[in-house]
Amino acid sequence: MEDLKNCVKLEYLDLGNNLFTGCSVPEISSLSQLRYLHLNFSRFSGTFPWKSLLNMTGLVWLSLGDNPFNPSPFPNEVLLLTNLTWLYLSNCGIQGTIPAKIGNLKELINLELADNNMTGKIPVEIGNLVNLCQLELYNNSFTGKLPIGLRNLTKLEMFDFSNNYLEGDLSELRFLNNLVSLQLYQNELSGQVPAEFGNFTKLVDLSLYRNSFTGPLPHNLLSWAKTNFIEVSENFFTGPIPPDMCKQDTMRSLFVFENYLTGEIPASYANCSTLRRFKVSNNSLSGKIPIGIWGLPNINLIDISLNDIEGPITSDIKNAKSLTYLFAGNNRLSGELPVAICNASFLVILDISNNSLKGKIPQCLGNFSYYLRVMNLRMNNFQGTIPDTFAKGNQLRTIVFNDNNLKGLLPKSFINCTNLEVLDLGNNKINDRFPYWSEALTNLQVLVLKSNKFHGPIGNHNTSGVFFFKLRILDLSHNEFTGLLPRNYFENFNAMMINDEGRLEPHYMGESYRGENCKHESCQYQDSVVVTVKGLEIKLQRILTIFTTIDLSSNKFQGVIPEVLGRLTILRLLNLSHNSLIGHIPSSLAKLSALESLDFSSNSLTGEIPLQLTDLTFLAMLNLSQNQLIGPIPQGKQFAIFENNSYDRNPGLCGFPLSSKCGTNELTQPAPPSTFQEDNDSLFASGFGWKAVLIGYGCGLLFGLAMGYVVFKIRKPK
Repeated sequence: MEDLKNCVKLEYLDLGNNLFTGCSVPEISSLSQLRYLHLNFSRFSGTFPWKSLLNMTGLVWLSLGDNPFNPSPFPNEVLLLTNLTWLYLSNCGIQGTIPAKIGNLKELINLELADNNMTGKIPVEIGNLVNLCQLELYNNSFTGKLPIGLRNLTKLEMFDFSNNYLEGDLSELRFLNNLVSLQLYQNELSGQVPAEFGNFTKLVDLSLYRNSFTGPLPHNLLSWAKTNFIEVSENFFTGPIPPDMCKQDTMRSLFVFENYLTGEIPASYANCSTLRRFKVSNNSLSGKIPIGIWGLPNINLIDISLNDIEGPITSDIKNAKSLTYLFAGNNRLSGELPVAICNASFLVILDISNNSLKGKIPQCLGNFSYYLRVMNLRMNNFQGTIPDTFAKGNQLRTIVFNDNNLKGLLPKSFINCTNLEVLDLGNNKINDRFPYWSEALTNLQVLVLKSNKFHGPIGNHNTSGVFFFKLRILDLSHNEFTGLLPRNYFENFNAMMINDEGRLEPHYMGESYRGENCKHESCQYQDSVVVTVKGLEIKLQRILTIFTTIDLSSNKFQGVIPEVLGRLTILRLLNLSHNSLIGHIPSSLAKLSALESLDFSSNSLTGEIPLQLTDLTFLAMLNLSQNQLIGPIPQGKQFAIFENNSYDRNPGLCGFPLSSKCGTNELTQPAPPSTFQEDNDSLFASGFGWKAVLIGYGCGLLFGLAMGYVVFKIRKPK
């Protein structure tokens, strides 16, 4: 490319969409006749020779975007190219503010400065660019209000200021009735959407999500002639969903989730034959979902979760041959789950949890599970046995039947679910032995069988090999398991031994899965689980992959606590309470450096409390009550926060915080309580002390990480 400098009469130079890795821009200062310069997507690096543009006074097209140039302020040389009609400088290292002299480029039709590190306010002079048809400044750090003068850009068709820090209202945009696409998501905009927005008859795409807009949606917002996509989620909109929709059969996607919308879903939506994605979750909608929506012929996603919607899932769902994602949890749906749902043979996610559905689980749900990844029927009134029809080669990743009235034996065909990561069958009436076949599920991370009628021994058999090495959550509590604790299982819990996350941001189970037909975040599914801490059930709406727990409480286990538990160094919750365990507390548990909750209460443990346990610096909840422990209670470090109820009914224990002084039979007054203890005395007396400790301290790391991640992602609490 060295000879380019000799092409002094060259008018058109296009080196775009190449892989000139590590190359700098060739010498072009002599190309004074150049009118078209296109270098984007070529991986040029180094510093762009901006001064070479001074000789190109006739340049009308300058496209340098998507190259890893060295960071630089907005180049003043560009501001002298007053003949420019096309300026594309996205993702090429521009930083700082937009100069006011940008208004001199009055011939511009296209201006793109997206994906840079630009800051400050958008200059009012941008309103001088009256010929602009496309303006894209997304993914920067602009602040302030939408500038006065934007109303002058009446030719504007593409407008994208998304993912900045802009504030104020949309009043400056109400005259831009030639808009085809308006993208303002993830800003700090507020106020009401002007009623004039309903007159944008050319608008195809509108995205206002993650702002602070209030008031009702304009009544004609959904009646534009060419509307294809509307996204106004995660705001503070109130009132009903506008009824007009699909008059021209163009609507494809409607996202209004996470607002404060009320009323019923308009019946007219059942006639929207072109609708593919319909997400109205997390509002206050009521009434029945109109008959016809379930079976829209092109529907791909239905999400009505977290509302107050009632009535049945009607059999017209049999017509939804393209339905892939169905989220209907946390409503008041009733009646039986129609067998017709199995006609939706491409279903990937089925989440109808926390409703009032009843009857038997359709046998066909196991038969058509080639595409199905998630089946969540939690908290309903399903009865009978679990279908034994899970076919070989199925793709199921999550099965949650928790909190129903299911009984009988576990289906043997579960062994065909080789991709299973979550199996949650807790709170039913299942009467069976431990499912040894689950050892073959090599991807299993969550196994919950709590509160059923399981019985007999578990583990400690002669089976060789590696199993349960990915298991992170094991809850077998409130059953009738007998025998020794499963030492050989503990030896295989590799995921509880090594923290291999290596991530700066938290990662949640399920979040990485999105179906092939939907790349939008609305299609993702995140696993949840209920854990019990100090008798309180706490629902984790999302499961951090660093969260690990073993709960074998309220069974009939005997024998000693295995030393091997000390190898589970990233275990966070351990509950072996209400069994018949004997022997000493293993000092090896001091290696559980991440442990936050330890409950060995209501057993027959003997000996002293190991002094080494004071090294558990994250331990926030300890319950050793109702055992036969003796000797002094370890002092210092984390043990300073535990109160009498952590040691009750161990007559051989002595020392603070108990009134029994070690080495004498005298009763002494305990040391004055710390501020922490005084506060929690009153909390415990009022009946929610442990909940306060749990939320405020006990799982501080987990909830702190989760909240920090949310704030990091959306920049404000919702």
